Amino acid sequence: MFYLSDAFIDNLLTEDIPLNDCTTESLGISKEPGRLRCYPKKDGIVSGVEIAACLLEKAGMKVFLQAEDGEFRKAREVVLEATGKADKIHAVYKTAQNVMEYSSGISGRARAMVDAARKVNPNVMVAVTRKHFPGTKKISLSAALAGGAIVHRAGLSGSILIFDQHRVFSQDFEEDFRRAKIHEPEKKLAIEADNYADAMRFAEYGADIIQCERFDFPTLAKFVMEAKKRFPNLIINAAGGINADNAAEAAATGVDVLVTSWVYFGKPFDIKMEITACR
Repeated sequence: MFYLSDAFIDNLLTEDIPLNDCTTESLGISKEPGRLRCYPKKDGIVSGVEIAACLLEKAGMKVFLQAEDGEFRKAREVVLEATGKADKIHAVYKTAQNVMEYSSGISGRARAMVDAARKVNPNVMVAVTRKHFPGTKKISLSAALAGGAIVHRAGLSGSILIFDQHRVFSQDFEEDFRRAKIHEPEKKLAIEADNYADAMRFAEYGADIIQCERFDFPTLAKFVMEAKKRFPNLIINAAGGINADNAAEAAATGVDVLVTSWVYFGKPFDIKMEITACR
């Protein structure tokens, strides 16, 4: 569960209605009662429903939540229903729709990756990166989790992950590596490698996690087999270009985690927002 603060919900609402709704007011329909029904246009995974419900409630509508994030729903199966005046409906429905459509797209892609990978490796995890569009962290990560993924890194503060971009500043990287292990004894130390030799060398240094960047799958399988023999507690990630089409092949190498940002980039999942007057 992601905590949804009042400030978070307010910020989403005020992006679309910073002041008043000129259209609804000019038509003189603001106080007309209405009903909003939300459902997917085709079968699939829905998410963002809980955020949408909070948005509708914040706008002053009475909400009937009929699905949880990450659930499969058939086309036209209602996931959320709300009643309220026309001005409340029009103040919020488009924002709620955007949240559900983008979230459901992410969740569906995450579920596709997880399902494909676990057919060949039941224990593998799909982990999403922090390469989401800035400002959408809570929505993007909660959607990925609803699809069955885990969070690779929520940000810089929670984990140690050393890239080449860090190593360029080291005059004695092995010494700096050992310093990092001493400096953060409660955190696992992860390091990215783009070739077999470096990956094995970093494992010998004492890395807890080796992230294999764009290894071809035969090389990745070889590294997993050899490294696990020597370092049975080592966690091995596959990263770089991992998506639903190659997730099974990547998982078959025996890696522990598939690291991806692919789930963020794709079409939203269409959610119909059906508005009717209640007379």
